[in-house]
Amino acid sequence: MLTRIHVIGSGRVGAAVTARLRESGLDLEHAEPELVLLCVPDGAIAAVAAGIPEGPWVAHVSGATALRALEPHRRRFSVHPLQTFTRARGPEQLDGAWAAVTAETDEAEAVGLWLAETLGLRPFSLDDDARTLYHAGAVFASNYLVTLERAAAALFESAGAPPEALEPLMRRTIENGFELTGPIARGDWETLDAHRAAIRAERPELGTLYETLAGATLALAT
Repeated sequence: MLTRIHVIGSGRVGAAVTARLRESGLDLEHAEPELVLLCVPDGAIAAVAAGIPEGPWVAHVSGATALRALEPHRRRFSVHPLQTFTRARGPEQLDGAWAAVTAETDEAEAVGLWLAETLGLRPFSLDDDARTLYHAGAVFASNYLVTLERAAAALFESAGAPPEALEPLMRRTIENGFELTGPIARGDWETLDAHRAAIRAERPELGTLYETLAGATLALAT
């Protein structure tokens, strides 16, 4: 659909996106791009967008930022790769991930869907006013997973067990479709009480987190 794209930003997402667009044979150096894609920090989007001459499509890849940040541009949309990125890997990080496409017109949505598919993503449409709730869900799934691993690792360290042994367990939980097992699934409240006592004795800073997660798990599992 488009052949000339200018990417602004070379961070973790920008680097992967740029590499994929180069693989696709698109012109990223043309003086008159058809699309300017902003891969900059959320707080910089509005200022960068304001400095771009009107004419081409302008889009960002943020999950949390509303389209109004792209003012004064009206040919605008966003494509948020629902993925976590690292500089240690390349454009293959995009392969098969989902992407939220937010647009205000049919034409903008068509361009956004095309861009997502060109990047190797699986697009779905997302309303701009649903963005904050969507992004909160993504934070639960990615950022808080890091918190859970670190909390579990701390308990393993206190128990003299190797924290790296947790990774296969976490991966298999995902592979098993997040099927709940363990004491709450069994209704084994005696074991949960034993957990509470052990955590209070050895890692009391994790007590509130354990209580919150146990309560949430019970509520969501029934």
